Amino acid sequence: MSRYRTGVSSSYNDAEPRDSTPSHKERAGLVLLYAPNFEQLSPAYVFVSPELTIGRDPSNLICVPEQAVSRQHARIYSKDSRWMLQDLGSRNGTMVDGTYVGEIELEPNHEIRVGDAMFKFVDAGAEKCVAYRIDGKVAGERKAQLFTELVGGAQMDQIAADIERIAPKELSAVILGETGTGKEVVARGIHRLSGRRGSHQAINCAAIPHNLLESELFGYRRGAFSGADRDKPGLIKLADGGTLFLDEIGDMPLDAQAKLLRVLQSREVFPLGATTPERVDIRVVCATHRDLYQYVKEGKFRGDLLARLNEHVVRLPPLRERKEDIFLLATSFCARYGRPNLSFSFSFLVALFHYDWPFNVRELESCIKRGAALTDGTELDTMHLPDAISEHMKGYGDRQRVSLPSALPAMPSYDPSAHAHAPMGGTPTAPPPRRGPPTEDELRSLLERHHGNVAAVGRELGKERMQVHRWLKRYNIDLSQYRAE
Repeated sequence: MSRYRTGVSSSYNDAEPRDSTPSHKERAGLVLLYAPNFEQLSPAYVFVSPELTIGRDPSNLICVPEQAVSRQHARIYSKDSRWMLQDLGSRNGTMVDGTYVGEIELEPNHEIRVGDAMFKFVDAGAEKCVAYRIDGKVAGERKAQLFTELVGGAQMDQIAADIERIAPKELSAVILGETGTGKEVVARGIHRLSGRRGSHQAINCAAIPHNLLESELFGYRRGAFSGADRDKPGLIKLADGGTLFLDEIGDMPLDAQAKLLRVLQSREVFPLGATTPERVDIRVVCATHRDLYQYVKEGKFRGDLLARLNEHVVRLPPLRERKEDIFLLATSFCARYGRPNLSFSFSFLVALFHYDWPFNVRELESCIKRGAALTDGTELDTMHLPDAISEHMKGYGDRQRVSLPSALPAMPSYDPSAHAHAPMGGTPTAPPPRRGPPTEDELRSLLERHHGNVAAVGRELGKERMQVHRWLKRYNIDLSQYRAE
């Protein structure tokens, strides 16, 4: 029997497929996002052969033991170094990113639904996820033992472990990530684990007017300017012996960058209007969603300051790239806002997984907080979704599946009554004409026309936001270059 076969089992370890062949090569696979019987499934399935099948029958390499899944439901196979997914004429169809498919080339983070089981495809590193169940249980110990604020599975555990390792060291750190990914949480974690006795001082460089930023950072002496009627210590002095967190440092004006560089080099700060420097002992942690290297090339950021700050880099993935953490995050937020016993309807969870979360974990937190406040019951359902998510779900499952190759029997038409859990579906309609991916120049032109609005670009191309983000990653395009300052 294959080590990847899973069946109905009450033991989490028994359902865990592992590749015992020693190899340093990261492998492609499927990572479980959610299933009502997730305890009976493996958190991840690693592809160790060029072909495998998914279905309810135990003979499948990926066995999903539920009635909404056909005995032989779908096939995944390798073709010209690509991974393909093919529906095998299943009763309820196979969905990718909310659309029924016959055959499709899989791309990283493609969201695959088989019956009521939802997976995502990863082109590498599937083996790292095998030990991390979606409810937070881990086979063995987590790598991070002290930094527990980052909620999630394999990706976040590795990041937390790295933070534990560098926090006690006197290294400046740059935290990179989109808005809402938890950059301030990481900064506070670094300070807490550093052992430094001083305080943690934080400032958002984008939120302070440029003409006030220097006085906030460096402080001033009485009489330094009109209205300075008393001495005021700056945040750098207040952080003496501790940590200074500079959020959105990419928005710091060049004059302030030069003065900050002097502070880091000399360990002295000159308040505005002062004649002598003051000694300070600070550790600087900064964060940004900007591409600082590109900013250096454009003359918007000092290269020497970046070199001084960039002693360690922490990269936080956007929520759309770690959707396997959504169930655990949602559960944690329910507990945080006093509703630990709240459950979620299947349709509610499908909406959470299908949405791309442009504002990341902060937006998910707001969604759960709102739902917990609105319901007096014990379950969050689609009526509790924010308007943006409800609107996004209107097209979910509406498009008809494409035809299968002639070598396979034609698929039956989808019968909604055969699958009671299918959320927010409608009458199948013909799909819009499909087109290949845009060239880099075409994508950049669209981004410029729409000022970096990914949703608008997706609508023009007839694609989901997630697909546009995949192309951005493929072409290494920085969205901030196209968005209004």
